[in-house]
Amino acid sequence: MLTIKDRTFKTAVIQTPLAGCTDLAFRLIARDHGMELAFTEMISSEALVRAHKKTYTLLKRAREDSPTGCQIVGPDPDSMGRSAAILEPLGFDILDINCGCPVRKITGQEAGAALLKDPKRAGKIFRSVIRSVKAVPVTVKMRTGYTDPSGKEAVRLARIAEDCGLSAVTVHGRTKAQGYSGKADWRIIESVKKVVTIPVIGNGDVFSAADALRMRSETGCDGIAIGRGSLGNPWIFGQIRAAFGHNKRSVPSFREVKQTALRHMDLTALWDGEKTAHLKSRHIACWYFKGCPGSSRLRERINRSRSFEDIVSIVKAYEPHRPV
Repeated sequence: MLTIKDRTFKTAVIQTPLAGCTDLAFRLIARDHGMELAFTEMISSEALVRAHKKTYTLLKRAREDSPTGCQIVGPDPDSMGRSAAILEPLGFDILDINCGCPVRKITGQEAGAALLKDPKRAGKIFRSVIRSVKAVPVTVKMRTGYTDPSGKEAVRLARIAEDCGLSAVTVHGRTKAQGYSGKADWRIIESVKKVVTIPVIGNGDVFSAADALRMRSETGCDGIAIGRGSLGNPWIFGQIRAAFGHNKRSVPSFREVKQTALRHMDLTALWDGEKTAHLKSRHIACWYFKGCPGSSRLRERINRSRSFEDIVSIVKAYEPHRPV
């Protein structure tokens, strides 16, 4: 169980935003396999307040896509506040502020992880967003630091977030400088947990139920956010929930993996159209079959495909014990 302000979720395992990945089809598949709280892809506050058409497509939801949070990113307190005011009436359960994105496109605007080295402006953004919403809980996701691996920047920013009225903090155990390389330092998650009273959610290098149990044991975190560990592996949510209840969950068979991959691709075509689904399915198929015998050859064939139907046919025909 995880409580964030006045919202209580049955499981403490959530899905964190992943740009280009956690679209509606992804979330619906993950919900079928035990995920409860999900997030849309990261939303640019500047694009949202300017009513950028592509940005609004990222907010696409279905009736069964609930509970859902939305994460916003931007450098300007006013735009961040205005975007929060736009999003709250849309019925999101959580609004999250991104202080962790490490990509140059974001940090070059002094947004995302760049806010770790500018706590004064980060505080202005926190207060602007809090003032702009009426009831929805506001949270923040951050890295351990910009380049400093000590965790001092994360501890400082978490304290500011709590003082500003935010309801929870998620800590990814890497610095901005690390990107997604190296090993996540879970000790910083523990350090943040010790200095704030709001829930702390741990993130980074959780690829199995065993990893989740170890993170909770070592850090004392209140929840666990799954990112890359869920790509092609929606079963991880149910497996972790079962492990937290001291139960075991079986590993999916190859047939189940293939069926789920095909359903994921079909949902993408349903919600985004076949042209977009063709491009997205190149990644989707590779997620599900990574590490399987013949997966390199499979990837080559998929990347040469000319249509969505081509990829579907290639995946349907794929068997790990047969030449691709």
